[in-house]
Amino acid sequence: MHTLEPFYNWRHRYTAEEDERSPFHGTEHSEFEFTHAVYDHVIHPQWDDFGSSTLYLKVLFVQYDDGYAIIELIGEWNDLLHNDVMYLKRDVIEPMMAQGITKFILIGENVLNFHAGEEDYYAEWFEETADADGWIALLNFREHVRDDLRTANIDQYFLMGGKLDQMDWRTFEPEDLFERVDAQVQRRLNA
Repeated sequence: MHTLEPFYNWRHRYTAEEDERSPFHGTEHSEFEFTHAVYDHVIHPQWDDFGSSTLYLKVLFVQYDDGYAIIELIGEWNDLLHNDVMYLKRDVIEPMMAQGITKFILIGENVLNFHAGEEDYYAEWFEETADADGWIALLNFREHVRDDLRTANIDQYFLMGGKLDQMDWRTFEPEDLFERVDAQVQRRLNA
């Protein structure tokens, strides 16, 4: 896992560490010192810690004028033991929403497992984004993780499935990715 870096091809356009409005403003990363791990597997030092001991992220792009963020995740999403969604919601999502972000693209191809707990934070996040004409889209999550989300009935708070599971997102510029995801979201919301 230590070789899995967050996507870096948009870094010339946006870095959360340099964004004064970002919850990760001023964060410094080592290129050589591995300080974070998912259980006994160290992860690349470019991933950001937000309070979970098993799930890490990287804010890849934020467009404040259009109100969206693209976030890549790695690790195990474990609400049962660690209440990861609480840390994500309180320490990352809420500060972003305070800056006008209402549309979230979560990229989950490196999310290895999902363990459900309470759904209160999901419901709260969903309601707050929906009240602001926003949404939460899951992109390229593994099939068994999507199945676990459905089994826990958490999928009701996200837009997922179909073309959102098979998008070659790395080939797009962030605006193009947002437009493609937004088009899928609008089709579903207007259906």
